[in-house]
Amino acid sequence: MSRSAAIAVTMPEISHNDTQWAGRPVHSLRASSILSPTSGFIAAAGFTHSLTPARNCLFGCTYCYVPTLRIFGGLKPADWQHWGHHTTIKTNAAGLLGRQLSPSQRIYCSPLVDPYQPAEEQARLMPDILECLCRRPPAVFALQTRGALILRDLEQLIELSRHTRLRVSFSLTTDRDDVRRLYEPHCDSIQERLRVISRLSEAGIAVYCTLAPLLPCDPVALAESALGVTRHGVIADPLHNRKGKPRGATTRPEGLRVSDANGYEQWHCSDFQARVISAIRSRVEATGRQFGEGTDGFRMLAA
Repeated sequence: MSRSAAIAVTMPEISHNDTQWAGRPVHSLRASSILSPTSGFIAAAGFTHSLTPARNCLFGCTYCYVPTLRIFGGLKPADWQHWGHHTTIKTNAAGLLGRQLSPSQRIYCSPLVDPYQPAEEQARLMPDILECLCRRPPAVFALQTRGALILRDLEQLIELSRHTRLRVSFSLTTDRDDVRRLYEPHCDSIQERLRVISRLSEAGIAVYCTLAPLLPCDPVALAESALGVTRHGVIADPLHNRKGKPRGATTRPEGLRVSDANGYEQWHCSDFQARVISAIRSRVEATGRQFGEGTDGFRMLAA
């Protein structure tokens, strides 16, 4: 995930049960609503609603901005205090969605959790959600993920693409797997992600490589990797920087500690980030492909 959608969400817990994934608790609840009107960054990009099928994410990326939103991201204290150590699945997501969908909606899934986080392997929320979307398609449905599990639902995604403008925004944060292991150790390898993106593209899905947040990398090599497995535009966004931004989403302290311990502090500096973005932009636009940073990039997904 990239920037904040600035959404305040209240989800009363009507029921609550526990299972586990790899020793980490997977709670469940019945939510009162599943689509939230957008504001802030996601609204500016052109989306009308967001869909968040769970609370907290077992990918637990060190840099993730979501826990820094706290209650404004619909979280409870146990979520932001123990980010990545548990998740809460909204078991009635598809049923709620069927009652809330309309043809004019442009839906982003999800600004607050990866819909293909590890717990989805057991929870299997997405197949029912995709089936519901096929029955009552919105104008646009964008899926943001870094999870190879998305290929489990490839046939449903192909079917959904026949009914709505489906966009898959696949996160590719670096070209170096040693860096990936430092910042996002529970995520799939870079090579596996490239394989998944290529498979989605080959199946005719509109896939956009989202280089966000930009972790230490060779910017040109990363751009070339993205161009090699997609046919559409490339989106990029640097790590959140608190400097000049007194509140709102930012990089978690855990991510800052990883950078400090490994000599990557400059990747959090605005001037350095601008040079990295410029190098990627030049490489992408030299091929005639569309490139966008931040809101401009995410507008590609809502179009």
